[in-house]
Amino acid sequence: MERPYILHLFTPGSQMSPFDVNMAADAGYQVIAPYTGVTLDGVAALTQDTIFSRSPKGLARTAIFIGGRDALLAADMLDRAKKAMVPPFQVALMADPSGAYTTAAAMVASVEAALRDHHGGGLAGQRVVVLGGTGPVGRIACVLAAQAGARVALSSRTGIDAAEAAARATGLRFGVTLEGVSGGDSAAVRSSLAAADVLLSCAAAGVQAVSAADLQQAARLKVAADVNAVPPAGVAGVGVMDNAQPIEGLASARGIGALAIGNVKYQTQQQLLRRMHEAGSPQVLSFAEAFALARELLAPKPAA
Repeated sequence: MERPYILHLFTPGSQMSPFDVNMAADAGYQVIAPYTGVTLDGVAALTQDTIFSRSPKGLARTAIFIGGRDALLAADMLDRAKKAMVPPFQVALMADPSGAYTTAAAMVASVEAALRDHHGGGLAGQRVVVLGGTGPVGRIACVLAAQAGARVALSSRTGIDAAEAAARATGLRFGVTLEGVSGGDSAAVRSSLAAADVLLSCAAAGVQAVSAADLQQAARLKVAADVNAVPPAGVAGVGVMDNAQPIEGLASARGIGALAIGNVKYQTQQQLLRRMHEAGSPQVLSFAEAFALARELLAPKPAA
């Protein structure tokens, strides 16, 4: 009998995301087993239960997916799972907590493509302000932008202390330099926008992080991206379907909406899950691999 494809889903939360279960099924996994309340210290034992219960041939049809809502904890859990492997007993691994890794990858890659297509450059040297920067998508978007050469400011609605703490912790964990800035009131947001070349709005669903009046302070803005698909728009003037559309009232700014980003995110997550399913060898997939794939999806098409 042919061995089934099994995906074990680890989450520190009380439930696994139905979104991830659906995506795993669509990627071809036949058995999808969720494990809730998983601690960092519990990852190794679960991983070794996974790898020692099948032969190396069977392990080619076995994988682990790490979810949750904490971007830094998911990275640590991925590292623990990787270290728990005992070659040749190895399985494919992927982390994407709350879809944050693939969403951030899609967002930053979409911004990079807009800069390339409409401003003749990339992220290197750009001043990037990330609103909602303490959340999982915001933190990883900060890291990816910084790794691409941008000067990144992580902003928090709860003020400068929270922003600086998140910037330090995230920068230390992933080896990048981030600046913490306050987004606690309109004046603080406007001050950040005045110096921004790129705006990434990663605020909670249904929260308008930037009003039309705020946006008028962003005289040097080139691209604004918003992952909020729940009205009102996270950035006034940026529609959910916008894909590098001009922003009214700003000379050269382009807007990227949640559904345009979501299309790239969906393709990225689905293709990474299929890569684990089809590769036949152990894969370790995190936000770096997600960003590389999102970039491929948005690369200029060769001339016919």
